[in-house]
Amino acid sequence: MQKVIRCRDVGFDCDGVIKANTEEEALKLAAAHAKKEHGLTDVTPEVVAKIKSVMQTV
Repeated sequence: MQKVIRCRDVGFDCDGVIKANTEEEALKLAAAHAKKEHGLTDVTPEVVAKIKSVMQTV
């Protein structure tokens, strides 16, 4: 089963989709994407909580 995060579900106007085998890996990829593509300088605990709340297992 994979963990899937859709950037739009987090609140960004972005078609990005992150897929990973573990929650930890998905969160790392999401943080890197948010920093590179959306200019986030700091991934706060609130952002992590939002990402976790929309993360799906498929």
